[in-house]
Amino acid sequence: MTGLLPAAAAERANLGVALRRAGKLDEAAGAYRQALGLAPDHAPLHNNLGSALHEAGRTEAAAECYRKAIVLAPDQIAAYHNLGSLLRDSGRLAEAEACFLPALLLAPHSPDLQGGRASLSLYQGRLDRAIAGWRAMIALQPERADAYINLAGARCQQGSLALAEQAYRLALTLAPDHGEARFNLSLLLLLTGRFAEGWPGYEERWKTRQLAKERRPFSQPQWRGEEAAGKTILLHAEQGFGDALQFCRYAPLVKARGLRVLLEVQPPLHRLLASLEGCDRVVARGDALPPFDLHSPLMSLPLALGMKSLGDIPASIPYIRTEKRYSLPASGRKVGVAWAGAPRADSPEQAAFDRRRSLPDAALAQLLAVPDVQFVSLQKGRPASIGMIDLMAGMADFADTAALIAELDLVISVDTAIAHLAGAMGKPVWLLNRFDTDWRWLTDRPDTPWYPTMRIFRQCSPGDWAGLIDDVVDALSRNRASGLKPLQKNRD
Repeated sequence: MTGLLPAAAAERANLGVALRRAGKLDEAAGAYRQALGLAPDHAPLHNNLGSALHEAGRTEAAAECYRKAIVLAPDQIAAYHNLGSLLRDSGRLAEAEACFLPALLLAPHSPDLQGGRASLSLYQGRLDRAIAGWRAMIALQPERADAYINLAGARCQQGSLALAEQAYRLALTLAPDHGEARFNLSLLLLLTGRFAEGWPGYEERWKTRQLAKERRPFSQPQWRGEEAAGKTILLHAEQGFGDALQFCRYAPLVKARGLRVLLEVQPPLHRLLASLEGCDRVVARGDALPPFDLHSPLMSLPLALGMKSLGDIPASIPYIRTEKRYSLPASGRKVGVAWAGAPRADSPEQAAFDRRRSLPDAALAQLLAVPDVQFVSLQKGRPASIGMIDLMAGMADFADTAALIAELDLVISVDTAIAHLAGAMGKPVWLLNRFDTDWRWLTDRPDTPWYPTMRIFRQCSPGDWAGLIDDVVDALSRNRASGLKPLQKNRD
């Protein structure tokens, strides 16, 4: 039921609203429970209690509250939307679909329901339906900047970059200071090689929900490229291993400005990068930091150093070196393979991303069937296929993996840290790239200015691994007799 609340129950419910807005979620839940003690069949109260529990991370208890609200009032649209969103974000996509469908039948003109189901469709890989949902949301509520941002993201996955840019810029006309919109637009600008506009926007990453909590609270100021000769700067890795491997190349340029350079990296990278050129000292994250005057996240260095075009990318390869320590069979070409990302079960968005960038079993089997090649696993945490050499269980860190890569003739990798490691070592590396490419691999080219020894194989349409693997198998087969051919010179 959804009728009027008794005065005492309404008073407790209003207190719950105020406490929830103040971020006092446990106290808000207590106030809602007190209200429900006076009005146990009031559906909106169950929904509000569910929202407080949901925000507090108590998802199962929240789901039960939403379900109770729906039982009491089958037309309770907010409870359908909240339950569907909870299930979607928990990776329970089929159950989420079962919530959004009846809700949309009841309220087809609800912008929140249209947007919620559109997000679900994106996680399911149903791009056309996701785009239709966000367009419907915009038609119902054209002032919603978040709808334009989500529409733009789907357009990027679709490969419609001009339409994506248009949507991002429309979002920014509605919300000029929207960090998510500015950051996502910067990714598109970097993808299309527009560094002068892209790098300033990339600084907005700390305002996004993914990275806001990752910003380091140093009291020392961030270096923006100003004159600072003689001072000590801490360059610190951010985001993933691949990002650190790609952007540590800027340390020598900072050193050339007359600064003393400290580099902090994730522990699995510490031993590998301990002797990186341009660094006076390398420390592992978690260890005590020496005194320093300035700091910079690694991925802020292109902006600080004034990198405005593709031609400004420093690509002196190799900038990561290692010694050979492994003995592999002498006969045949030795090709290392990394075929999957590292899925996160707690994030359906990340899980969907990893499905897009990882080789399906059939494509991997087709690659491994190429004759006269000794395939070597470079995949951590997954069993190798029959016939592969698999030494990964003994790899303690990236220094060990680099030593193994040094023994190989070629590395074939999906978009993971292994591709960056091989490229930074100057090893021939073939990148198996999904259709919705990451910004650093640019568009419509078989090479990259980031790594001169890299060749990029691209999907021709979303999910088209079969066509891509056909090209890779053909390239491996054609090189059977003559060995690995050199790559063409990079284009700026």
